[in-house]
Amino acid sequence: MNLYDYNTVNRILTAHGFTFSKALGQNFIIDPDVCPEMVENLCAGEETGVMEIGPGIGVLTKELCKTAGKVIAIELDKRLFPVLKETLGEYSNVEIIEGDVLKLNLNAVIKDKFSGMSSVKVCANLPYYITSPVIMALLESKLDIDEIVVMVQKEAAERLCAEIGSRNSGAVTIAVNYYASAQILFEVPKECFYPAPKVDSAVIKLTLRKNPPVHVKNEKHFFAVVKAAFAQRRKTAMNCLSNGLGISKSKVSDALKALNLDEKARAENFSMEDFAQLSEII
Repeated sequence: MNLYDYNTVNRILTAHGFTFSKALGQNFIIDPDVCPEMVENLCAGEETGVMEIGPGIGVLTKELCKTAGKVIAIELDKRLFPVLKETLGEYSNVEIIEGDVLKLNLNAVIKDKFSGMSSVKVCANLPYYITSPVIMALLESKLDIDEIVVMVQKEAAERLCAEIGSRNSGAVTIAVNYYASAQILFEVPKECFYPAPKVDSAVIKLTLRKNPPVHVKNEKHFFAVVKAAFAQRRKTAMNCLSNGLGISKSKVSDALKALNLDEKARAENFSMEDFAQLSEII
């Protein structure tokens, strides 16, 4: 069954009475090179468990089943279950779980479903509208995983994988890099999907860190400082921190001076170490 063939995909979906949901951001991959390259970069073997988020009609899932020891695919749309039963029928190492990845206890899923596996990885073609929430949920939950390979909107990939201190960096850049090292693997044109979205995508790889690159006493406060600093990108970090944290400009000014940081600088000009030290002082 060739799930990269437009006519085949259309026939299967029509047979099951399936129609695309814009609300769920459903766009299925029909380019035969994309999914194999994603799986190759994931480096999954027989002793590897892979958790997939949003399998769709099973295009990426099939490629994962060919190399991984076990695949657990989390799907929110019940309408796709009979489709997946047909498209993945030949594989015995896959299980579909119904649920919202943002509401499931992923630690429990991993512990229950991947017992005995030497490593667990995450792979997904993420809907654009939940890209950052899902990635941050995976990272903040501190799951027993070592890699995340996901396809996201190209613009989001550039932000997530930006160099800290560069113009493209933002609060999410700091957050992602606190938990993992991030890199863009390759770009995916919009023509590779059915139906085609309006923008291009990119596949990124997040390699989980054993320890954060900076030490902070209070992670919640650290991320609150980062979020406040980037709240209004055109304003100085001093103004943003004062407004966002509800503290006086003089207090923020004193903190910046103590660290020899420019009071007129914007958040994008600060390093992660700068933010770590600011969070300790403020």
